[in-house]
Amino acid sequence: MKVIGRIKEIETLESLCKSESAEFVAVYGRRRVGKTFLIKELFKERFAFWHTGVSPYDKNKKGLMSDQLREFHYSLMEYGYKKRSVPTNWIDAFHQLQELLESKDTGKRMVVFIDELPWMDTARSKFIPAFEHFWNGWCNKHDNVMLIVCGSATSWIKDNLINNKGGLYDRVTKEIKIQPFTLQECEMLFKSKGIAMCRYDIVNAYMLFGGVPMYLNAFEKGLSVAQNVDNILFSKSATLKFEFDRLFKSLFKNGEQYQNVVRFLATNRSGYTRQDIIDGAKLKNGGDVTDMLKALEASDFVRSYVPYGNSKRVKYKLSDNYCLAYLHFIDKKKVMDEHFWENKNASPELNAWRGIAFEDVCFNHIRQIKKALGVQSVHTTEQPLVILDSKGKRETQIDMIIVRDDNVVNICEMKFYGKPFAIDNKYEMELRERIVSIAETLKRTQTAHLTFITSFGVTDNEYSSIVQKTVVMDALFE
Repeated sequence: MKVIGRIKEIETLESLCKSESAEFVAVYGRRRVGKTFLIKELFKERFAFWHTGVSPYDKNKKGLMSDQLREFHYSLMEYGYKKRSVPTNWIDAFHQLQELLESKDTGKRMVVFIDELPWMDTARSKFIPAFEHFWNGWCNKHDNVMLIVCGSATSWIKDNLINNKGGLYDRVTKEIKIQPFTLQECEMLFKSKGIAMCRYDIVNAYMLFGGVPMYLNAFEKGLSVAQNVDNILFSKSATLKFEFDRLFKSLFKNGEQYQNVVRFLATNRSGYTRQDIIDGAKLKNGGDVTDMLKALEASDFVRSYVPYGNSKRVKYKLSDNYCLAYLHFIDKKKVMDEHFWENKNASPELNAWRGIAFEDVCFNHIRQIKKALGVQSVHTTEQPLVILDSKGKRETQIDMIIVRDDNVVNICEMKFYGKPFAIDNKYEMELRERIVSIAETLKRTQTAHLTFITSFGVTDNEYSSIVQKTVVMDALFE
């Protein structure tokens, strides 16, 4: 299977491989996003050493360090290390790796890949000091070494490697974040698998699974989107039946607490403040909450934003498509129908959900929307907008506003329909009221432009002239 997309990442990694200096590369991103696959396919037979940390999921924590050391030794032996003694600590383990690499050193580039590095840092293992010593004491002195470390626990990578204040300070020569696929890359993936799927259906799939390659690779040729969704989420042998638990327990030490925060965030699509989260998820106020939210955001489960007109009130919203779908349709719900998506596909319930889920698709494709608006070079900020009345109750809510430095504010309405969206008299009046409400919050130099982002455009009728600009679904695939 060939690599889909990832053009810039491949160019960067190949350039680093050709470098004449020692390179320390940190690759991170959401779990299941294809980090390992990219590195494996790119370097293939060029590895001098490759090891993957042992997953802590469903493991006995008391014996996890010895498991990690034993598996590390097995990897050394796989690449030609001759000594049979299993190391009892990480200083000895990395010394054994050093011996292996010295035996392989011919002067040519040696690619050392350690996957899921955060898993190896178990409690009281003194892993980081040993790893620091390995890089500073040996790797850094060999210009032909390219050390690639990878992990899904993004906050660990950032705190312990990229932003390290100790022995690894400023040692990472390149950090690469692997993002989920865009809609265009999803389309490329389905085509590569021979799966016939129109763009409307691709967006439907994206609403549930985002651009996570592992989830999309579960789609089978010859089945409809609804049939695939049932196989992946609702059947007795559903591919992602235990994925929600695995995601958080394999990434975070207190996985259940992270799940509680995510469950609470799922109850409001516009998000909550930090204090709301403390109260709603029953957390103790303190630095742990800040670290938890930072970790969730770093791993692309949560997005933070500042509501328009309020520069201090940061809100956090759940942004991971799979988690949103799982918590809405499956978590703690007794759905017994193995063909739930097929049977409910055209129901008002699913259509209403798609309307909301389409907002997240649009937020994940801001770059494409800006290009369609012709403002790709203009600095912008994007967020939902809620205007409250004098009693603090919601008066006006806008899916997204794009505040541009060229003094235009795009008031965006997202509509996911199977045909062009028709504005009628009643809805036009509602739109005019919204424009007036928002205009009152703008600066004198700013102008509001009503913008529709839809599947197939807006029907040209007597009410459509209120729309300044229309962005169609195809533009999101650019």
